[in-house]
Parts: sequence; C-alpha cells; structure tokens
Amino acid sequence: MDILYLLIPFSVVLVLLIVAVFGWALHSGQLDDLEPEGRRILDDAQSDGPPTPGAAGSTPTDKSDAPAPQRAP
Repeated sequence: MDILYLLIPFSVVLVLLIVAVFGWALHSGQLDDLEPEGRRILDDAQSDGPPTPGAAGSTPTDKSDAPAPQRAP
C-alpha cells in the first residue's frame, strides 16, 4: 500500500510530461499538413535522383556492358 504514495505522483508527473511534449509538437508545427508527406512516398515521379534499376519507368540496362563477375581464387 505504501508503494502507491510513490507510484501515483510518478504517474501524474509522467502524464504531465507527455502532455507537455505533445503541446510542444502542436505549437512547433510538427503535426501541420501531414497529407503531402503521406503522398510523397507513393509518388512515382521521383525527381531526387536517377531511377533505380527495376523501378517503373527506368530504362533496362544492357548486360553486355556489365563487368564479368570475379571468381574467388
């Protein structure tokens, strides 16, 4: 029963800390406009760099230009 005198204030402090972090996230703009970020990962037109091999829209590579695999001695 004596442990409740420690656990109840500890849980209240923990809840207040969680509410404070959530309030900071709201006021600093961490949760503003989440829709573009969800759609950005689904966008096929990636203009960040060259297309990855095998990705939709990438050109197939000619296997004759690829170096021969090295054998272990």
